[in-house]
Amino acid sequence: MTDRAMPFRARLLAIAERALPALTRLRRAEALPIRLDRRRIYVVPSGFGLAFAALLFVMLIGSLNYGNNPALLLTCLLGAAAGASVYFGFACLSGLELAQVRGDEAYAGGPLRIHLRFTRGARARPSLIARSGKTEIAFSIPAETEAAIDLTVGAPERGWQRPGRIRIGTGYPLGLFTLWSWVNPDVPMLVYPTLESPVPALPGGDGARGEHARAGSSEEHSGLREYRVSDAARLIAWKASVRHDNLLVRDTERRSGDVLTLDHAALPGLDGEARIRRLAAWVIAADAEQRSFALLLPDETIGPGLGETHRHRCLRALALLHRADVSRG
Repeated sequence: MTDRAMPFRARLLAIAERALPALTRLRRAEALPIRLDRRRIYVVPSGFGLAFAALLFVMLIGSLNYGNNPALLLTCLLGAAAGASVYFGFACLSGLELAQVRGDEAYAGGPLRIHLRFTRGARARPSLIARSGKTEIAFSIPAETEAAIDLTVGAPERGWQRPGRIRIGTGYPLGLFTLWSWVNPDVPMLVYPTLESPVPALPGGDGARGEHARAGSSEEHSGLREYRVSDAARLIAWKASVRHDNLLVRDTERRSGDVLTLDHAALPGLDGEARIRRLAAWVIAADAEQRSFALLLPDETIGPGLGETHRHRCLRALALLHRADVSRG
C-alpha cells in the first residue's frame, strides 16, 4: 500500500515512526515482565476526535457571535468532557503489565500462535486492542484479575524467533483519542523446519500404506492384533477390521525392535534445506506411526527413541542445524 492510499491518520503515524524513532519505537527487546508507564504511552486525536474538535470550534464561534450563553456553556462542557477522556484512556493503559509470553508449535512458512498473559488488574481496563502486523484482537481486563489473549504472527524461517513489537492501544472512553504503547518481549520461540509435502515414503519401507497392504493380504492377521481401549484411533486397520468383523490395529509392539534410521548424509541429490525438510517430514511420519527411529545429523546422533519428547528433540536439532553444516555432503 502506497502512502497516498493510506488514511491520513495512518500516514501521520508512519511519518512519526520514521522521523522520531526514539520517541515512538522501542527497538530493543525487553525482559519480562513489561509494565507500561507514563513515559511510554502516546496519544493522538482520532479522526472522530478531529471532527469533534471542529464541531466545538464552530459552536464556540456561533455562541460568541450571537452572545448565546447556554450554547457557550454547552461548548465548554463538551470540551471539558473531551479533555477528561484523555485521562481515562491513559489510566486504562498505565500500569498494565505483560507477565508471560509463550508460543505454540510452529513450522517455517506457517503461522506462529503466541499466548500473552496480562496482569495488574487492580482497576478494570476495558476496550484494549493488541496488534501485531495485520493481526489484532480486542480484549478487556476486569478489576482484580488477569487476561490471556492469543495473537498470530508469521514464522518465515526455521530457528529462534521473537514475537517482535506488539502494539497495545485503546480509544476508551469516547473514541476521541487514540492511546497506545509498544511491548517488545525478549522471548525466543523455536520454529521448526518446513515439512516436505507430499511426504515421501519412509526409508526402508512404504510407511503406513505398506503396513496396511501387508496386513490386509494375510488371513493370519500378520502385523495386526485386537483393538484395546488405550490404542490410538490412527492405528486402526479399517480394511482388515471390515473383513474380520472386529476392530484390528497395527501391532506396533511386534515391530518395536525395527529401528528406523533417518540419515542426513544418505540423501544425495538434495540441497541442505531440502534435506532438512525431508527429515522433518519423516520425523513427523515416523512418530505418527509410533515407530522407533534414530536421527543422524552431521554433528549429532539422536535416538533411537519414540514418543513426543523424542520427536521434539529431533525437530529442535533440525531447526537449529547450522546452514554451514546443512550444505555438507
